Amino acid sequence: MRIEAVVFDAYGTLFDLESVTAACEAAFPGRGAQLGRAWRAKQLEYTWLRSLMDSYADFWSITESALLSACGIVGVSPKASRQELMRAYLRLEVFPDVLDSLRSLSGYRLAVLSNGSPAMLDAAIRNAGLDPLFHRVISVDEAKTCKPSPAVYRLGPQQLGVPPSAIAFVSSNYWDAAGAARFGFRTFWINRAQSPEDDLGARPDAILTSLGPLHAAIEAL
Repeated sequence: MRIEAVVFDAYGTLFDLESVTAACEAAFPGRGAQLGRAWRAKQLEYTWLRSLMDSYADFWSITESALLSACGIVGVSPKASRQELMRAYLRLEVFPDVLDSLRSLSGYRLAVLSNGSPAMLDAAIRNAGLDPLFHRVISVDEAKTCKPSPAVYRLGPQQLGVPPSAIAFVSSNYWDAAGAARFGFRTFWINRAQSPEDDLGARPDAILTSLGPLHAAIEAL
């Protein structure tokens, strides 16, 4: 089936989380990289655990809880910098290949499907100047669970009005691409770090090291 829509993950795919690490380094010189890694790891861990426990919380709340946990791991106090660090998620920088890639895909319906809360996504997309390029910005908040639950991927066909097999899903997270593939999307893993594949019983249709070749890879399907 012909691809009609291209759906992107947000964090780590469109938005470079190194800008969060930079905010961590500004708050805690010499500890920023460690804090950034611990924060992201706890953020993902909490989405998965809350989904398994059927105890949904929006991504802003999860991100704040993950920050407090990460600060404890690293041994720093978040009191003075907590709000500033959280605001880093509202003004994330995009990867250099994002804008050109999105423009090259203007013939498709473009959407975001993310764990991010609506307010977080709206702020980040607006501040990056990407809002005119997307047909839909879809948050897991509508499903009250997080990726890689099939209930989340189901939001794509529901809101875009096309079957799963007509959707190309793009993510920098292998587990996300695998979950989307299991649901029935055509999937593209953006493996910027050239990491090894995980064994999750599903593989992406294509593995790319940047968004640059994405248009050609979709056309090749």
